[in-house]
This record gives sequence, structure tokens and C-alpha cells, in this order.
Amino acid sequence: MNSRSQQSGLNDVVRPREVFGWAMYDFANSGYTTVVITAVFNAYFVSAVAGNRPWATFAWTLTLSLSYAAIMVSAPLVGAWADLHAAKKRVLAVTTAGCVAFTALLATVGPGEVALAIVLIAASNLFFGTGENIVAAFLPEIAHGPALGKVSGWGWSLGYVGGLLTLGLCLAYVTHAQALGEPASAFVPVTMLITAAVFALASLPTFLLLRERAVPQAAATRGPAMRAAYARVLHTLRHAAQYRDLRRFLLCVVFYQAGIQAVVTIAAVYAEQAMGFTTRDSIVLILAVNVTAAAGAFAFGHVQDRLGHVRTIGLTLAGWIVTVALAWFAETRPLFWIAANLAGLCLGASQSAGRALVGYLSPRDRLAEFFGLWGLAVKLSSILGPITYGIASWVSLGNHRLAMLVTGSYFVVGLLLLAGIDAERGRRAAQQP
Repeated sequence: MNSRSQQSGLNDVVRPREVFGWAMYDFANSGYTTVVITAVFNAYFVSAVAGNRPWATFAWTLTLSLSYAAIMVSAPLVGAWADLHAAKKRVLAVTTAGCVAFTALLATVGPGEVALAIVLIAASNLFFGTGENIVAAFLPEIAHGPALGKVSGWGWSLGYVGGLLTLGLCLAYVTHAQALGEPASAFVPVTMLITAAVFALASLPTFLLLRERAVPQAAATRGPAMRAAYARVLHTLRHAAQYRDLRRFLLCVVFYQAGIQAVVTIAAVYAEQAMGFTTRDSIVLILAVNVTAAAGAFAFGHVQDRLGHVRTIGLTLAGWIVTVALAWFAETRPLFWIAANLAGLCLGASQSAGRALVGYLSPRDRLAEFFGLWGLAVKLSSILGPITYGIASWVSLGNHRLAMLVTGSYFVVGLLLLAGIDAERGRRAAQQP
């Protein structure tokens, strides 16, 4: 490795433009989660599509949970197949096209069309989540150990800029439409088209600049491809004891990400139902949160390389616990704004730090596969968190404050599990033949 690569933290022959291409995928896909899952379509589904029925929030969280379940089952196999065939970039192209297409089709959903909305949300989220796992597997090919947190932070921070851009464009259109007296059923579909267009265009640098460095492995020539991929995953699970710190961290991810996914999934719903926000109010709030999230991802990416992966994640989980307490207690908008921006700071930091730690603990020849296991853990949490919130709000007859408090307990469990992880021991295990 040359001295320039050592100084930058990049692997040999990796140029800065390729890092930019990789990070641009975070920029591109963040609009989907920001607009569809967090700020606009979730609240539109509950209020307009499902007509504010008692089961509306539960139906939304159940739909996402089913799509996450599909990702959870398929992610390790897709990752292993991509490793065997050196096909990460090809898989990423397919998932990108699928998410863009189904997001655009959400523009056809009107009030009362619950079944259509459920199908399109489940499909778009399936493609989104699979692509998210695959692009993460490129990270250890780009940066080496000490700089994983920094480079991951660049991607996450740029991702929040992308979310800001997409949401800002949507806010401009929504403000214009509301000034003309148009209902949500008229302007929300247009925001879906804006989101799909930004995703498609902003992802082009990724496919133009990012290289596929892997080479097809011998197992790819023996028998059906999926059988070989499945055998590879079973081998990993059977030898999980060798990677006990990674295994414990993946369990930790399940719990603390359950809390994060609940917050992300119902942010606009909570703002409108518990705090009385309008669609425009919610978009402005999420815009501000994306700014703090970008700052958190960038700042903590650098802090993580000095403070350590585990300590950084522990600090963010403590911040999440404070955030939930403030949101539960908040009766006025100023206090809720404080809680929301603290959530943004913790969101960017915890997401970036978690991805970097998985890369730090993963064997180099099984990157897509182990990031597939990470995706499995995240998607399992994406089932637990939102569905817990949905059930709590339904059982409590719409008490969103109580539902928030219940799902906040996941952060406490995650912090307890994190305490038993030794990152350096896990790194040594990953470097064993």
C-alpha cells in the first residue's frame, strides 16, 4: 500500500472519486426513506389512504414489517451469491431500478386504496433494503480498518444532504400546492415522482465510478448458484462462535435499531397525531433533523476513529434514551423540536458507527455475506420496532406517547448488550484464515 493511501485511509489503488461514487449512493437513496418512510407518505397513508381508522398506524407498520421480513430471509443469500459471482454492482443496479419504479408507482395511490398502497410500499422497501445491504459491502474494499468510521461517516453525512435535497424539493412543491388550496391527495403523489427521479439521477455516479474488485470464486462453478450461496451462509452460522463479538453486536443491533426504526417509521405520524403538526410542519421538522443527522454522521465518523467503535455507539445509545424521554414528556413544540434534533444527531452517529463496526469485525473474503447478516439484523429490528409501536398505539386506542415510551426500551437493552463487546478481539477473529 502506498504512503498516500495510508495517509488517506483508503485501500491501495482506490481513488477519491471512487469514494465519492460510493458515497453518492447514500445521497441518492436517502430521499426514499426521508420522504416515503419518514416524512410524507407514512402520514398520508394513515390519514388519507386509511382514513385515520384505529388500525391505520398498525397497518402501516405491519406492511413495512412484512417487507423487512422478506429482506431478512433473502439478504444473507443475496449477499453470498454476490460474493461468489463478484456481482455486487449488478445486484445493486437491479435493486435501484426496482425501488425507483415502485416509488414512482406510489403516485397512483389515492384515498381508500389501502391494498394498492400496501403492495407498492412493500415492494419498494424490499428493493431499497436489499440495495442498502449490497452497497455497504463495498465499504471495506474502499477503506482499511482505522478509517472505516471516517469513510462511513462521509457516506452517511452525504446521505442526509441527499435527503435534504429531496425533501426540500418536495417542500417547495407542497407549499405551492397548499397555497393553491390543493388537498394532500393531489400533492403527495407528485412528491413520490420527485423522490423517484432524484434517486435515479443521483445514483448514476455510483455506477459510473465505483469498481467491482471481487473476482468469481470457485464455489460459483459448482451446482446451482443459490445452493452454493445457502451452503456458504450455513457455514458462517455453524462457525459463528469464531466471531462471537460480531455475533453479539448483531444481536445488539437488533435491539437498538428496533428503537431507531420505530422513530424513523412513525416520525411524521407522531408529529401529526401527538403534536398536531400539518404535512408542511412535518416536512420542515424532518428537514431540520436531516441537518443535525448529517452533522452527527460526519462528526462522529471522525470521533469514532479516535474514541473507538464501541464507545461511540454507547454514547449515541445514551443520547437515544434521553431523546425518547424528552419526546414522551414534550407538551409544547419547542421541547419536541429539541427532542427531534437530538434524535437526528444520534441517528446519523449511530447508523454510521454501526456500519463501520460491522466492517471492522468482518472477514475480507465474506464482506457481502456478513453485511447480509447485518442487513438481516437491521431488518429484524425493522420488524420489531415499528410493529411494537403499531400494536402499542392500537391497544392503547391511539396513545402515541405511550407507544413511543414502550419502543424506547429497546435502546436500554441495546446498551446493555453493547457492554460485553471487545472490538479488538473481534477484529483478530476476523483476520484469522
